[in-house]
Order: sequence, then C-alpha cells, then structure tokens
Amino acid sequence: MNHQRTHVVVVGGGYAGTLAANHLRQCADIDIRLVNPRPVFVERIRLHQLVAGTGTATADYATLLGDGIGLVVDSAERIHTAARRLLLTSGAVLDYDYLIYAVGSTGATPAVAGAAEFAYSVADLESAKRLRYALADLHPDAAITVVGGGLTGIETASELAEQGRRVSLVCGGMLGPSLSARGRRSVAKQLRKLGVSVLESAAVSQVRWDAVVLADGAVLPSAVTVWTAGFGVPDLAARSGLRTDALGRLLTDETLTSVDDERIVAAGDAAAPSGQPLRMSCQAAGPLAAQAANTVLSRIAGRSPAALNQAFVGQCVSLGRRHGTIQLARGDDTPVNVVVAGRSAASIKEAVCKGTLWAIRREAAKPGTYRWFRGGTRPAQAPAGQQVALQ
Repeated sequence: MNHQRTHVVVVGGGYAGTLAANHLRQCADIDIRLVNPRPVFVERIRLHQLVAGTGTATADYATLLGDGIGLVVDSAERIHTAARRLLLTSGAVLDYDYLIYAVGSTGATPAVAGAAEFAYSVADLESAKRLRYALADLHPDAAITVVGGGLTGIETASELAEQGRRVSLVCGGMLGPSLSARGRRSVAKQLRKLGVSVLESAAVSQVRWDAVVLADGAVLPSAVTVWTAGFGVPDLAARSGLRTDALGRLLTDETLTSVDDERIVAAGDAAAPSGQPLRMSCQAAGPLAAQAANTVLSRIAGRSPAALNQAFVGQCVSLGRRHGTIQLARGDDTPVNVVVAGRSAASIKEAVCKGTLWAIRREAAKPGTYRWFRGGTRPAQAPAGQQVALQ
C-alpha cells in the first residue's frame, strides 16, 4: 500500500528545533527538513565558556540528528502561509504540509547611547567569538564591564573573573531577579570571592569605547563592555503576517498552534502560548519541542492534539568552573528559598549541560523516549528578569 508522505519543515536548529525534528521520526511517513543558518549546533548555555576560553560551544549535527532528517544550511526569509512555502535567503523555496517555528531568541538591541557601537554580546555564536577575540588582545588587568544582572550576566562575569580578569557587573536592578533571596545571597557571595564588583540599582546611560557612564554620572573605565541585558526574538513571524506578542514571539493556542494558521506550530523561545510565554531557557525548549512535534503528529493522524503541560524544577547558575548555585523552584517557575551551592552545584550544572545534548541524541536514536516534568502552571506574564535567563 502506498502512503502519502507528509512534509514537515522545522525552522531553527537550536535546542527546540533539533529535538522537535528528532521527535517527529516516530512517524515513518514524514519527510523532515531542518533549516538553520549555521552548519553546526550552538550550545548557547556554554557561550560564556567560549568567551572565556574555558570550553567550546558547538556540536556536529551529524551526532544530533536522526537518520533521514535533511539539514538545510540557510536562513528563513518569509513564510508564505497560503501557499505553504518557506522562502529562504538564498532564494530557495521549501514546500511544507506543517511547519515548526523554532527560531529561538537573539540579543536585544540596546537603546543606550553607544551600546550598539561599543558593547559586545554573548547572545549568539558570532557575537561570542568577536568578544573572545577582543579579550585575547586585552591586557590581563584591563577593566571589563558586564551589563545585566540576570543569569547570563552573572555567568559571564564569573567566568571572566575566574580567569583573573578585573570585572564589574552593572545589574540595572537587583542581582539575579529570577532567584530567591537565598539564591541571590549565594551568587553574591561567590562573586565577591571572585573579585567581581557588583553594582545593584545602577543603570547605564552611555557606553564609550573605553568607559561606561552610569545614570548618576559616574564613569567606570571599561576596556571591554559586555551587554547581556535583555533578549528578543527574530521577526520572521511578523514579516510573514503572523500575529505575535509585543516581543515578537508567535502567538499560539495551548497546543502551540499559531492562532492564524493550524499548519504552523511553535516551540522554544519564540512561542507565546495563549500570550503567556515560558521563561526563555533550554529547560523550557525541550518539553516545548516534544509537545510541538506531538501536535503535528496528532494532526497527521487525525487526532486532537493535547494541550501544553509542563513544569519547571529550578535554575542552574555556573559561577566559574568550580562553583555554582542551583535554585529550586515550583512547577510554575517561581523560586523557593532553597538552593544548592558550591562545587556540588557546579558538578550538577555541568551534568545538566551534558544531559541536554544527551537527551537530543537519545531522541535521535529512539524517537519518542524524551520525557519531561508536567503539571506546572504559568503566570499571566513572565517576570522581565527571567527573560534574560538562557540557562
């Protein structure tokens, strides 16, 4: 008997897109193509290590993708929903029956004067490499300023300080806003041990090539300034005429299906189910990916897809290679006043990083084996501080 094959295009080869593509292989009658602008997988949760020279942050897709998945190295330019076609930057066109929208997140463009010209980012591979090259040419005792008190800023400042760099961390508000009081104390204690100068409730008004100017007029010498405050998402959905939230995430229902087109299903950082997005993190990306793929599989099989159901367990913060803080949380991602700190926490964080790729590889080998925590609820709006937490 001849079976009509279904064509699914996955846009974005990060944590969500790669796992979703593997999860789809539970059905043998699907042709799967994964579109990604780079030929390698980027471990975003290790980009601060790449910057400091303490680790790498890429993996070969050949070790991550299951048999039969076609990798298309290109960028998505526009989705033509009526024709079910994806236009790529190269001019190529991919037809699809279903599209999984997993474009991920990017660094937000700072509105502060001079930041776009003089500040570096760790939000993507290319930016992290530029920062690493800049640090390589820097005197070991030169002042470095990290702007942003979220998890990305904390990890970047810690990693650099552990290498003997002289680092200031300008938080804007409080240090670690997504952490509990005990979690913040734990992080602050280790930052002090590493020699990081933490400036809470200090805002940046200008970035110069050799300094950072604070809102109160104070000037911090800064040979290199790293901007980690805030993240956005690519505007592919908006360019394609699909409705998004204020940040640009694709608006979906509780099955992660676009409110405008049932053939488009979202996963990862760029999804806003019922206008209530989860925290941007690989912890959210994996479960969202599996559920997005399940929605597609259900529709192909003629079944009603299940509603979103996942829970958080906490946040892992590395503080250099030898220390860390594990912040435990309720299922709805609100922190409880319980943390694990020190060398054991660093070991747990490293195991989590390795386990993330292990889970993708296992799904490639045995589709449908991915499991996640369920039963969490979502607040009406994700706290702004949590949107800068990539871990």
